[in-house]
Amino acid sequence: MMAARAVEPAIVAELSARIDLIDARADHSRPNDLASELESIRRLAHANGIQPAVTVIHAIDSALARGEHRAMIHGWLSILRDAVGCDRRDADADAAFAAACIVRYGG
Repeated sequence: MMAARAVEPAIVAELSARIDLIDARADHSRPNDLASELESIRRLAHANGIQPAVTVIHAIDSALARGEHRAMIHGWLSILRDAVGCDRRDADADAAFAAACIVRYGG
């Protein structure tokens, strides 16, 4: 099994800044706007091998489809921020973030 390559700190910083911007505007944003901004984060995360973030964004997309947005989205963005900042890029890390999303959905 090949080790995952390290993600450039500048990419992590950019993704984190984008998440912070979404978080700051979440209370006043429409779900479609949130989804569009998250899609750009998903593409960048995917291109850089940050699969846990991709997994979390899929869960956020589902939350938006269920009608969660505005103040309810902050918890989801917190999980996403953790996924972006996580140093691990393996299947176990991905599964852990998927489980966190399931707990968030149930909670």
